[in-house]
Amino acid sequence: MIKSFVTGFPRIGEKRELKFILEKFWTKKAEFSEVLEVANELKKRHYNYQKDIDLVSVNDFCLYDIMLDHIVAFNAIPKRFCHLKDEELYFALARGNSSLHALEMTKWFNTNYHYIVPELSKDTKFSLNSKKFIDELNFAIENRVNLKFNLIGPITFLALSKTIDDSDKFDLLDDLVAEYEKLLGELASIKKDIIIQIEEPIFSTSKGENLVKFIKPVYTKFSSIKDLKILFSTYFEHSTNVIKDVIESGIWGIGQDYVYGKFCEKCLDLIANSNLTLFAGVIDGRNIWKSDISKKLEFISKLKEKINQNRLYVGTSCSLLHVPFSLKYEDNLDENLKNWLSFAIEKLDEITLLRDLLNGVDRSDDLDKNIKANQSRKTSTIVHKKSVRNRVENLTKFQRDLSFEERIKIQRDELKYPILPTTTIGSFPQTTELRQMRNAYKKGLIDSEVYTNHIKDYIKDCVKFQEEIDLDVLVHGEPERNDMVEYFGEMLDGFAFTSNGWVQSYGSRCVKPPLLYADVSRPAAMTVEWITYAQSLTQKIMKGMLTGPVTILNWSFVRDDESKDIVATQVALAIADEINDLQNAGIKIIQVDEAAFKEGYPLRDENIKDYENSSIKAFKLSTSLAFPKTQIHTHMCYSEFNDIIKTIEAMDADVISIETARSGNELLKIFKEAGYKAEVGPGIYDIHSPRIPSVEEMVKQIEAILEVLPKERLWINPDCGLKTRKWEEVKPSLKNLVEATKISRV
Repeated sequence: MIKSFVTGFPRIGEKRELKFILEKFWTKKAEFSEVLEVANELKKRHYNYQKDIDLVSVNDFCLYDIMLDHIVAFNAIPKRFCHLKDEELYFALARGNSSLHALEMTKWFNTNYHYIVPELSKDTKFSLNSKKFIDELNFAIENRVNLKFNLIGPITFLALSKTIDDSDKFDLLDDLVAEYEKLLGELASIKKDIIIQIEEPIFSTSKGENLVKFIKPVYTKFSSIKDLKILFSTYFEHSTNVIKDVIESGIWGIGQDYVYGKFCEKCLDLIANSNLTLFAGVIDGRNIWKSDISKKLEFISKLKEKINQNRLYVGTSCSLLHVPFSLKYEDNLDENLKNWLSFAIEKLDEITLLRDLLNGVDRSDDLDKNIKANQSRKTSTIVHKKSVRNRVENLTKFQRDLSFEERIKIQRDELKYPILPTTTIGSFPQTTELRQMRNAYKKGLIDSEVYTNHIKDYIKDCVKFQEEIDLDVLVHGEPERNDMVEYFGEMLDGFAFTSNGWVQSYGSRCVKPPLLYADVSRPAAMTVEWITYAQSLTQKIMKGMLTGPVTILNWSFVRDDESKDIVATQVALAIADEINDLQNAGIKIIQVDEAAFKEGYPLRDENIKDYENSSIKAFKLSTSLAFPKTQIHTHMCYSEFNDIIKTIEAMDADVISIETARSGNELLKIFKEAGYKAEVGPGIYDIHSPRIPSVEEMVKQIEAILEVLPKERLWINPDCGLKTRKWEEVKPSLKNLVEATKISRV
């Protein structure tokens, strides 16, 4: 019999219960015992939802981040945190505190989830603290879960770490593996023949090719531990180059992503001729479209021809952490669209339908419904629009006039900003009152006039504050925006929005990605009214704020029935129209954020060129109508720029702001080495931490930056938007930023 599995499950809760109790705890409105109570209730509920799945993941639940759990479990604690214990230590590592910088945070491969980066050195001494993991296992056993136990593999753990002393992190591998062996032994002593899913997604990347040499020695040790079965799991792409070494290590099973990874006949033969059990990831764990079950059955028939049914599991391509929880709350979605969707709970049904059909169970009615739903999407006139297609096919202008060198002379003369101009990335705090007002307006509880006046008052306060502290280039604060992608999607044809489609981004932070389901166009201006109102309040330059086409795609659930290149072109044209309207309304600086540019990069080198070409084309098309005197800024988050600096340069923005606050000036060095010509705004303080940096601290940060790049090409700003911070943190931080900049100008 073919069996079913789920790689991992969402943990934030279907109504974001974990988010809300964490935030109550952080603001001292709840005890930690209440956090644990909510966590246990969520785990029980999630196990119950998966009761028809043959193998359910355990230890995929955490209070902030799974990598953080491993940092604590193996005592990879930087010395500055060693005086802290328990939950105080755990959350300080993730969020920092009044005196400590948090650990670095970056994207989990090419997803919109963020993980906490382990900070190691040659002096790191791992030691096992298995309490959390053992508690998770015992809790699942008590709740009679048909379980497999999830761990991040030691090779991936080290590959995703950083060292602070330039030491080789893989010099620590043997010591770390020894602690893993202890943990695996403890788990096996509690549950005999336990299946351990050890996740090694680094081998789905080209970077993993140099690490294959570690697989056999590490996993041979693991396979020799009694009373357990090791499942070597990868996801997000293919990992065909590891199969031989995995087989030779003697472990029990291998997990392969057959949605985003290519199918390899020779690899299947290797698995078939070994004793490996195959976990076939065939249900998309990263997107929200209903699977074509007929096609899945056809594909798995290839596997069944070679793999004994008792050695075959079918399930998700990756953890369902990356999709919303359930469609059951989506009463406002168009019924046709809703019928094309599948969230985490619905994907469980797809898995069991697929398994049952493969095992000869008669579920022809369910299969017929699936076939009809997929067919209706292919022929829908709300998806396919001729006018949009015609515009794309008849394009003649693809980029701006004049070179950067010519434009920047015109802009400096026009804008007259000082050396080291100060600005912010765009957003200001989203207060509880503001969110409540916006929600009330959406629900029809207040009229347009009340809402508009409230937003205008907020903008007035933002402008007044920025003038008081003497920022050079102002922003309107984005009070009308719920999210930097959702806001624009709401005004573009081709997007739809859920009521409860939340996905965890990091910690308690959740996003509600738009559903990009059809051809995209812009019916009307999206930001002009608010930006021009803000500009009317000041003589200083007001910066227009837009989200770029690549980020809109990377932070949306994008249709899978059309090439991303065509979809990106459609979105870029909508942004180009908005830029044209803004500059014609007198806005002289426009920021086109590409916060998610790097995270969309393919994991395999052979796919990078196509992504870069498409992304550069989309960005340049989005700014193609900008006058030479209109200064185009962009912003990028969580990016290591060494390997993409030429791509960034090819985007041809006039100013780029980046996140460097947690990384010192290391990220900037590549800009100097590459001879990057445009202006740069390195973030001089970390907005993801509640701490308020002093003037002296910021002066030192600016001095470090000036060691790398000349002051004539530098802007001074925070490292990201300020929407998640409180005003009592933002005001003194920005005041200190301006004061530090003035000191540094002398």
